Amino acid sequence: MIDHLMTAIKSNSRSLVERLMNKKVSILIILGLIAHLSYAQKGIELGGWLGTGHYFGDLHTSFSFDEPRPAGGLIFRYNFDERISLKSSVNYTRIHGDDARSDNSYEFNRQLSFYSDIFDWTNQLEFNFFPYFHGSEEENWTPYLYVGFSALSYNPKRNLEDGSSATLRLFGTEGQPLGEEYGRFTMASAFGMGIKWDINYDWSINAEIGMRVARSDYLDDVSGVYPDFDELRRVRGESAVRLSDPSTTATAFRQRGNNKNNDSYVLFGFSILRYFGRLPCPKISQSR
Repeated sequence: MIDHLMTAIKSNSRSLVERLMNKKVSILIILGLIAHLSYAQKGIELGGWLGTGHYFGDLHTSFSFDEPRPAGGLIFRYNFDERISLKSSVNYTRIHGDDARSDNSYEFNRQLSFYSDIFDWTNQLEFNFFPYFHGSEEENWTPYLYVGFSALSYNPKRNLEDGSSATLRLFGTEGQPLGEEYGRFTMASAFGMGIKWDINYDWSINAEIGMRVARSDYLDDVSGVYPDFDELRRVRGESAVRLSDPSTTATAFRQRGNNKNNDSYVLFGFSILRYFGRLPCPKISQSR
């Protein structure tokens, strides 16, 4: 009886010690993380950027940057430490495409065109290649990579001969049934790279290029095949037929676009940001 009791006590004691050791290790890990974050250069940055936007899709199939459009936005960045940052930005650009500018004979004869105002909200996680400290005389610049996602709005239109414009999604140009037109909002994958460098402790300049790959192929209103023109005319009128096929030579169900690749656009620009933060315990060897 006593032997069984002693065995149980020893077993429970070992279990208790193991639990205490596990807790001790966990506490040490947590304290280590807190210490790292306490000595890291945390803080926020606020600013804006200006640059250009470049569209790639069914109405601009060559990977060239020959038709830039103005772009810009507002930036919020939180620095977790000298390596990792989280940036949120609200951005605008106008994308456009015109078959009349294409060197491809099929695209040129198709005669489609569009423009669309793009507003996106992007959240991205950034990784600095080098340690980056605001105000440092040595570690005051770094290239970085980022990955994230965007929520964006779009609404492709076409300029008409009388100077007005037509909202293409409302005409069901690829035979979408009434009430089943593609939406005006979609998500996109965001990724890119840039360079950060300080002007002084408070201000920095960034140069960044990034791509947004949309989950929609209708940023330009072109994706699949031409519709049944007689049905389109009956449901939406002659204007819809002309917007679907400005060339007036296409046949129903012939290929109109490439639905295997979704539309995308690239943003390139320079930003200026104001830093709000202080390093609690700076290294003596570094000037702040």
